[in-house]
Amino acid sequence: MTDLDPFTDLLDPPLYVVTAEAAGERAGCLVGFGSQCSIRPARFMVWLSKANHTFRVAEGAERLTVHLLRRDQDRLARLFGGETGDRVDKFAAVPWHRGPGGAVLLDDSAAWFVGRVVSRTDGGDHVGFLLAPEAAENRADGRTALLSLADAAGMDAGHPVD
Repeated sequence: MTDLDPFTDLLDPPLYVVTAEAAGERAGCLVGFGSQCSIRPARFMVWLSKANHTFRVAEGAERLTVHLLRRDQDRLARLFGGETGDRVDKFAAVPWHRGPGGAVLLDDSAAWFVGRVVSRTDGGDHVGFLLAPEAAENRADGRTALLSLADAAGMDAGHPVD
């Protein structure tokens, strides 16, 4: 099997915090795999690790919220990327509120959108959630540096990465 590292090592995509709620349980995690995948209709695909607590909650969720963080929000990134919802209530440590459709929104994100889950696609160790945006907000200005993959170098994942 060919490894993609020689290619992906050149990339520095944004990181996202994805939040979900289903059956009264909230979850959220730091995500490195996500992208707009259609203009009309607008669609965004976000990939969640099957090992992740957020994946298990998102399986039953009607909506997910995708947040962008500022580069200086490493504490928030470490909470959602380095802790697992299996052991920690991440939402007890951060300000959040309900958004459209009851979605879980982080108060301090640079931008966010709420997306209705259109479909799920098994991609191996991750499942892709195809989202149809329902609402969005951009709190950043043109000079805001967003958190990227390079900013998370050295961060230990809440769940082991195979």
